[in-house]
Amino acid sequence: MNTEVLDIDTSRRKIVDLTSAVKDFCADQQDGLCNIFVPHATAGVAVIETGAGSDDDLIATLERLLPRDDRYRHSHGSPGHGADHVLPGLVSPSVTVPVSGGEPLLGTWQSIVLVDLNRDNSRRSVRLSFVSG
Repeated sequence: MNTEVLDIDTSRRKIVDLTSAVKDFCADQQDGLCNIFVPHATAGVAVIETGAGSDDDLIATLERLLPRDDRYRHSHGSPGHGADHVLPGLVSPSVTVPVSGGEPLLGTWQSIVLVDLNRDNSRRSVRLSFVSG
């Protein structure tokens, strides 16, 4: 298995497009699977269309579903931080993408993104792992 860790700053963006980094990582591979995993309790990874408003719609939907208030039992950190710990139940901490000839087999409008609503921690690690098939 080949693996690499990306260091991502999310201080200015709640959604960070990882597609280019994933493509670069897979370029030296052949056929197999690429797993994208965020080892944090308050972030996730998704495959969505970006740039046409879907990324903003995802954030707006998550913020409606996970309001920032005092309803959460997990109550340390900034107000409503408990919502951050529920996020990975809705946006998985990993996705796996098939790779053929070093190219991730994404659909025309699909991008791989890191989703991070947590304002208490803006430094994220994303592990890319490739398993030959």
